[in-house]
Amino acid sequence: MQVQPILIVTRDAGLWESWQLLSEAGKKPYRGVDLQDVLHWKSMGNHLVIVDMALLKQSNAKDGWQQYFEGLRVLVLSAHMSDAEGQLVLAKGACGYAHTHLSNDALVLIVNSIDTGAIWLGRSLLQRMLQDIEQRLPVITDSDWAQLLSVREKEVARLASTGHSNAEIAQQLLITERTVRAHLSSVFEKLHVDDRLKLALKVHGIQR
Repeated sequence: MQVQPILIVTRDAGLWESWQLLSEAGKKPYRGVDLQDVLHWKSMGNHLVIVDMALLKQSNAKDGWQQYFEGLRVLVLSAHMSDAEGQLVLAKGACGYAHTHLSNDALVLIVNSIDTGAIWLGRSLLQRMLQDIEQRLPVITDSDWAQLLSVREKEVARLASTGHSNAEIAQQLLITERTVRAHLSSVFEKLHVDDRLKLALKVHGIQR
């Protein structure tokens, strides 16, 4: 298996020590201590990056963050997460937003997820964004996405795309969470999406 390089940008020695454990999961961590290291990393043809939110805050120039995210798969990790902060970094082009002190297993999962093109964000922020999409845009029920799914799959997709959890979907449809997961897996495969945000965009006619 080819070892994949990943740039870890932080000035915190403790975080570097923790995050470089990604080396145990097929990654080759390189350390950066400044946001300019991200630009150099991109110029070398690499794409996977973890950035400490503390460095972004120190830069102050929020309008300039986009240059550090564009063309890269960037995960921003923050010690003091908030929905507003998460929305900001995602709007600037980051692919993921999570807590600084998550477990190594969770970090591996998130890094692998964004590396495949998925967007990763906390549950409360995801729910807020899905609800915002629901309020602003109609569901396109006669679109290609609906024609590809069974009646039950359409119900599950509709509820998942508006921010409902698996437990909430199961309760509303009087089915088990295991069945919900099975339906969602089928929905994702049929619609060629890999997360609920992309599902919501598909359901509301934004993503084709």
